[in-house]
Amino acid sequence: MTTSVAGSGRSRRSRLRTPRWALVGVAALAVTHLAACGGRDSAPAAYPDREITFVVPYSAGGPTDTVTRLIAEPMGTKLGQQIVVKNVTGAGGTVAAGQVAEAKPDGYEVLIHNIAMSTAPALYPDLPYQPLVDFKTIGLITDVPMTIVARKDLPPTTLEELVAYVKSNADTLTLAHAGGGSQLCGLLIEQAIGVDLTEVPYDGTGPALTDLVGGQVDFMCDQTTNTAGQIRSGAIKAYAVTTPERVEALPDLPTTAEAGLPEVQVAVWHGLYVPAETSDEVVAKLTEALQVALVDPNVIDKLADLGTTPVAQDQVTPEAHRVKLAEQIELWTPIIKGAGVKGG
Repeated sequence: MTTSVAGSGRSRRSRLRTPRWALVGVAALAVTHLAACGGRDSAPAAYPDREITFVVPYSAGGPTDTVTRLIAEPMGTKLGQQIVVKNVTGAGGTVAAGQVAEAKPDGYEVLIHNIAMSTAPALYPDLPYQPLVDFKTIGLITDVPMTIVARKDLPPTTLEELVAYVKSNADTLTLAHAGGGSQLCGLLIEQAIGVDLTEVPYDGTGPALTDLVGGQVDFMCDQTTNTAGQIRSGAIKAYAVTTPERVEALPDLPTTAEAGLPEVQVAVWHGLYVPAETSDEVVAKLTEALQVALVDPNVIDKLADLGTTPVAQDQVTPEAHRVKLAEQIELWTPIIKGAGVKGG
């Protein structure tokens, strides 16, 4: 631009220069604006920077809920943030799984699920998600044995007697289940005995076990994490554990193979999941925290009291978990479809 120099009688061309202090001020304002607005060049906050929600597909007080609350505290300590537990019930765990599948993939909503993650595709033909497509696996947690239990005043005292009693009273007996592994174990019992029983579904083991203790239903099959204490107290009657080996927490309880029903063998495995688009960095942090939690002495001791143990550390990985999920889907799909069973 052209400026006039007063008193010179002539003009000259010159450049207006912005003072250095002004440039510094503008730059500072620009940086502040980008940081405040989350500009494209600003780095994302380190994960996690706020509380994390663990979504449980069953009611509070059930086995999956119990396992969740055991690992939540040490995992939260490792991650440096609080983990809150949210129970989302319905449709055999598929409501909760569907919710997490559609959640923002930022690691702040994590699903804990059990064997039902592998049975859902066969039980629910219109399932709104695909377990191997819509989730990333974090790691396995524990394989929980199942127990065949009944109201304490049911006449049979051994599994052999129970089988005979069920055959003779199939039209009147009620078989409770809480979906997932509980429903699957009940199916195996029906197939092994050759009966079709009246099933009573629940949205979790907690309410199912309450009704069993109260004599509202006749018998069921469910995880030691919830049945062990009731068995030891005498509140319910136990017939067998559904694993190849006896459970240390219930040493006098025979296996189904020992008691004459070897066809019924199943354990309920648990694992953590996040939406499929979650970053590998977030997955790695969750996996590391889970690995730390499963070697925590307090967790190990409490799981032992409940009749189970953490899986080996080489199973607490996304890769091992994904292999397990794929194998279990392949195993249970033909069994469920062959039986004509549908999810409720």
